[in-house]
This record gives sequence, C-alpha cells and structure tokens, in this order.
Amino acid sequence: MRYILSIILTLFAVSATTAQHKVISLKECLEVGLEQNYDIRIVRNDERISSNNATVANAGMLPSLSLSSGYAGSADRTEITSREGDKIVNEASYDQTLDVGVSLNWTLFDGMSVRTNLKKLRELEQMGKLKTRLTIEDFIANLTAEYYNLIQQTLRLKNYRYAVALSRERLRITEARYQIGDFSRLDLLQAKVDFNADSSQYMTQQELVSASRIRINELMANADINECCVARDSVIEVNGDLRWDELSHQTATGNVSLLIADRNTAISELELKAVQSRNYPYLTLAAGYGYTHNHFAKGETKTRGTLGPNVGLKLGFTIFDGNRRREQRNARIEIENAQYTKEQLQQSLMADLANFWQAYQNNLEVIKLEKDNLIAAKENYNIAMERYLLGDLPGIDMREAQKSLLNAEERILTAEYNTKLCEISLMQISGNILEYLEK
Repeated sequence: MRYILSIILTLFAVSATTAQHKVISLKECLEVGLEQNYDIRIVRNDERISSNNATVANAGMLPSLSLSSGYAGSADRTEITSREGDKIVNEASYDQTLDVGVSLNWTLFDGMSVRTNLKKLRELEQMGKLKTRLTIEDFIANLTAEYYNLIQQTLRLKNYRYAVALSRERLRITEARYQIGDFSRLDLLQAKVDFNADSSQYMTQQELVSASRIRINELMANADINECCVARDSVIEVNGDLRWDELSHQTATGNVSLLIADRNTAISELELKAVQSRNYPYLTLAAGYGYTHNHFAKGETKTRGTLGPNVGLKLGFTIFDGNRRREQRNARIEIENAQYTKEQLQQSLMADLANFWQAYQNNLEVIKLEKDNLIAAKENYNIAMERYLLGDLPGIDMREAQKSLLNAEERILTAEYNTKLCEISLMQISGNILEYLEK
C-alpha cells in the first residue's frame, strides 16, 4: 500500500510541476526561433557576404588607381679597353633617381567578361537569399512538427494519467470486494499489477514530454535548454481543406529548391559566356601622372627633373591558349547537367508531394473512423464498469475494456499527429510553410 501511495504522490507532484510551466504558442516559438536559431544566423551572414560581393568593383568594372614612389642609387666603376689596348677608367660615381607618381589602369573591354561576372555575382546574391529562405522553411517545418509532437506527447501523458486513475479506481473496488470476500486474492494481485504497469508507463511518458520540450528549446536556441514550457494549444488541429491542384501548381512555381535549381542553371550559362568572352579582343587604358628627379655625380648635367602625365591604350587578342574549346564544351555540358538536375528534382518533389497527399487523405479517413471507434469504446467501458461494480464481469474482462478505450484514444491521437505531419510536409514542398507564422 505504501508503494501505491508513493506512486500517487509522484504523479501528483509531476502534475503540480507541469502547472508552473511557461505557456507558449506556435507563433511565439517560431518568432523566437527565427531570431535566435544558429543555423538561421549563419545563413543570414552568408547572405550578407553574397550581397557584399555583388558590386561593380568586385566584377572588375572599375579602374584601379595606385600611388607609388621610389628611390634608386648606383655607384659604378667603369673600365673600357679598346682594341688597340688603350684603357679608359671612370672612377665610381654615385647617381641617384627619385620618382613619385599616380597610375591608373582600366579594362575598357574584354569581350563582355566583366559584365558577365557582374551578372554572375548578382545571381549568387539571389542564391544567397534563396538559401536563407530554404533554411527558414526547414526550420519552421521542424519546429512546427516538434511543437505538435509536444502536444501529442502531452495528450498521451494525459491519457496515461487517466489510465492510472482508472486502474486506481479498479484497485480500490477490488480491495473493498476482497475485504468482504467477493473477490479472490488473485483478482487483487492482478489489479495491483495493472495499476503498477500503468503508473510505470505514465512516468516513462513524462520523459518523452521532457525530451520534446528540450528539442523545442534547442531549435529556438534558448539559453536555458531545460526551460519548462507547455504548448498553448491543447489539441492537434488538422487542416482538412488542402487541394491537390493548388499544391501541385504551387510546388512547380514556388518551391525554393526548384528556384535554386533555376539559379544554378543561370550561373552555368553565365560561366559559358565568360569562357566565350575570350574569343574577343581586349582593350585596356593605362594613364599616370608623376615626377622623376635624377642626380648625376659626374658629367655636364648635374640634375634633371621630369613632371607630367602619360596615357596609353593597349589592344590585344588571344589567338590560341589551348584550353578555350575544351572549357566551352565542358561549360555546355554543365548547363545540360544543371537542367537535368532541375528536372530530376522536380520529379522527386512531385513524387514526395503525391506520397504525402495520399497519406494525408488516408489519415483524414482514419481520423473519422477512429472517432467512431472512440465513441464505441467509451460506451463499452461504461457498460463494463457497471457490470464490474455489480460483480458480473471478471477483472480480466474489465482490463480489456479499459485497454480498448485507451487504445482507441491512442490511435486517434496518432492519426491526428500523422495527418499534421503530412500537412506540414505538403505545405513545405509547395512553398506555403511560412503560413504557420500567421497563425
């Protein structure tokens, strides 16, 4: 009896602790997670890098301007011998040169390579935005699924608590009947075994609830990973209004993975243009302005200074480099592979969409069926309890009625959660997962 009392006190303590938990809604979870989740922070920084790179300067469209100065000195002894054998010796003299100037270099034309590079950088910038969106969508899907898993585990915990209450009531009745001699000791022992089994199952379920809470805190990047929180929603609400035609159209036009595949194809095409730009001539401009001062130790000229601008144009053409045709062929193959990759991805997404749609529809039907089963199971349990109280029903049959009720509740809960997972997957594939932020 003491053991039974300790179990009851433990269950009461767990229930009291649950009442002190922080209540949080799905929208609040998502909003906090979007601000704190580390994966999202990292991908947003990557997006900023790709945005910073998408400039005309990084593409090579702007000239380069440099300032330079230098000093040089030489002390040479020159000895000259003529064919006749005469020697002329110039003793070492220290000549000095000092120069300072500004130089400008600018590629005016290189076969559109610079413009192609700028377009590629802007495509990479859009790619960064799409990757951020993809990470956010994955995060919303994962956190939403875990939020409803917490609801599922909490409801299952409540069902197990109800099972413990039913077993405790049955044990009380059995003990009372045993005292007056209506039930045997075997009935009493079986009632105790069933009560202990239900109590153990309840405490094990408490671990699953805690694990789900910890997972939510991890996804939200909470500083306190063990922060106690409970879902504001008490039931799993299933959206039964999804339509196949809308989902398939939205998948083909709005799925972020397909949009990324489009960007990859565009980048491959730009890489081909960059290689083809080498088939054209190039034109560069070089200009400068500087001052040069020379100091001569010997000779009629002692010093000389030069100040002024200089400018020049250079036109060139690469006739042969040995790799151009090979690189162009490979670039065309990359474009073809990018297109194949997109088509394969599109087919895979549509297959996933069809599978989740079938499971979604089946689970909706299962929910309807299990709701009818639950009504029948409750009525069956009530009738069994009345007969049990009258002594017309053995304890084993009473236990079966109880298990039938709990199993019916478990099946409908599982069907609702599975339907919700299918719904989340359908929303994610079709690009509508952000709608959970508005709920």
